[in-house]
Amino acid sequence: MLRGIIRHNKNILRSGGFRALSSSSNVMTVRDALNSAIDEEMSADPKVLLIGEEVGEYQGAYKISKGLLDKYGPQRVLDTPITEAGFAGIAVGAAYYGLKPIVEFMTFNFSMQAIDHIINSAAKSNYMSAGQISVPIVFRGPNGAAAGVGAQHSQCYAAWYASCPGLKVLTPYSAEDARGLLKAAIRDPDPVVFLENELLYGESFPVSAEVLDSSFTLPIGKAKIEKEGKDVTITAFSKMVGFALKAAEILAKEGINAEVINLRSIRPLDRATINASVRKTNRLVTVEEGFPQHGVGAEICASVVEESFGYLDAPVERIAGADVPTPYAANLERLAFPQVEDIVRAAKRACYRSGKAAATA
Repeated sequence: MLRGIIRHNKNILRSGGFRALSSSSNVMTVRDALNSAIDEEMSADPKVLLIGEEVGEYQGAYKISKGLLDKYGPQRVLDTPITEAGFAGIAVGAAYYGLKPIVEFMTFNFSMQAIDHIINSAAKSNYMSAGQISVPIVFRGPNGAAAGVGAQHSQCYAAWYASCPGLKVLTPYSAEDARGLLKAAIRDPDPVVFLENELLYGESFPVSAEVLDSSFTLPIGKAKIEKEGKDVTITAFSKMVGFALKAAEILAKEGINAEVINLRSIRPLDRATINASVRKTNRLVTVEEGFPQHGVGAEICASVVEESFGYLDAPVERIAGADVPTPYAANLERLAFPQVEDIVRAAKRACYRSGKAAATA
């Protein structure tokens, strides 16, 4: 199955369908990385099941579950009615009894219908049972803004769920992230909120032979330095990692060597990697799509001020979504979320170069 996915993606790359990557690398889309991770974990462990709206017959709203119903049958790939509270509650109960459900939300905006089960049932049961009840469950689906879907379907839930003890919150960017983190989440004994991004599903990334191995996982709670640098630290997660890397390319042309950190895990947060980077660069820019107040960036800033304040040579810069419900109009929607130029301006301000205040800061 993996060989077919890789061959297909190489053909797409050669035809110009995705950005150019080394022809010597294996490549994989984020969609296929997620699909293969679920497939391999279901094959390895009969306790793993997938439940949600349209995950079976329709093969997933975004085709993440393509082929799984035919392979594993309706007892393990369960189509549900449009009732997030219902199927999330059923899945939590199944986890109490030792199964390992993967709950797909068509969008994480719909998870608010099930938030009582996620927070009060899944996240707290291990503590409230004095460790007698484990809840090995994954809640996954697209998170954050897509394009033209309005205020009710454009929210980032990273800060929402990361504020709750008992949950682990993961935010993949690349195919390697998606595959390694999802496999780790499925194997984890605790509830995991797995926040994907719809606009990344079709993005293709190089993957090594190690990533393609069925035993491959990534450690939960460990960030990745995507690009090393010495002048300013830029933290980002999910789609914003790509924006940060593009900003770093622009900054390099102006003599600013930025270090880009892909957080991967929001809870637990890799404070050690972030602070070590800031102690080297002496400057920090945080980037996220979510609202600025009580956001992931705010938590990172607090950590750096508490642990590395003496190393800062400039005020911390926070780039976030605008503090308004997401507009539907395309021109206003673009202004409501961070853009590459916002990150560039913030990094230049931190380095005391020219750079006007960003609209989303």
